[in-house]
Amino acid sequence: MASSNNDASYKLLFSCPELVRDLVMGFIPDDWLHSLDYSTLEQVSGNYVTDDLRHRADDVVWRVKAGDQWVYLYILMEFQSKVDPWMAVRVMTYVGLLYQDLIRKNHILPNKQLPPVLPIVLYNGDSKWTAATDIAALIPGVPGLVSKFLPKMEYLLIAENQYTETGLAEMKNLFAAMMRLQRPPEQASVLQLIDLLTVWLKDNPELLRVFAIWIRALIVRQSKHTLALPKIQDMKELKMTLAARFEEWAHQYEQKGKQEGKREGITEGEAKGEAKLLQRLLVRRFGPLPHHIVDQLSKASTVQIEAWGDRVLDAKQLDEIFTD
Repeated sequence: MASSNNDASYKLLFSCPELVRDLVMGFIPDDWLHSLDYSTLEQVSGNYVTDDLRHRADDVVWRVKAGDQWVYLYILMEFQSKVDPWMAVRVMTYVGLLYQDLIRKNHILPNKQLPPVLPIVLYNGDSKWTAATDIAALIPGVPGLVSKFLPKMEYLLIAENQYTETGLAEMKNLFAAMMRLQRPPEQASVLQLIDLLTVWLKDNPELLRVFAIWIRALIVRQSKHTLALPKIQDMKELKMTLAARFEEWAHQYEQKGKQEGKREGITEGEAKGEAKLLQRLLVRRFGPLPHHIVDQLSKASTVQIEAWGDRVLDAKQLDEIFTD
């Protein structure tokens, strides 16, 4: 589950109709959906409370005009990073809350019909999505009358790990760019994607600003908050800052690696020195050492060598020193 800050940054991004349009046009293969006029996209409140006031959902909901009706695109902004085996139950509950709210506000179709809803789950985890996408799959079949009343409801799963980097790179699509940015960060590719978005959105400064805010939050999160970035809302400034920070970050990792290598070298040198000292003591006490003992000494850690050294004076035979 995404953190609250992660949730907030994604909700900010999906408050932009252009991203919702590109999600549908690029990742939902349906001619009828593609024929709709996405200039009519309108965001709807995603806050619902059940009649008994015990449950609240907070998701992003859009509606797009389809003829004389509204089609509601219900996008769950939890952005699953882990497989949830009960996602189908949650989706059914959330869609029910949406319908409850539409009825309460009298946003229904003629003849007291309800508008269609397309529930979408966006999954950005690494493992394969294995949870049921239909509530019916979670309920065992039974014979007779009861089988007629078992619920059936599916959600549309968009699993980002099903798309290749090459395939995404070929698309001029904002949602595809978002997916590429979420993958394990390569500094050069991040800066290239920022350039790409800057070109695509040169006539849409507000969406460019929103992407800058989201990218900053994403990179800070990907670095596990080791990369400090100021609260930037300008894409050019973000690129300049990232280029400097990436260089600084790489230098810090290089220095850290050198220090760790130096420490490992010192530890290894200490172990070799103690092993040679212990070997001389053993030769004086027990005579020439078998080859397997010499080999064992050369591969031992400092802790192990010290333990063997403590036994030299008391041991009557060589084997007693090396018996654990």
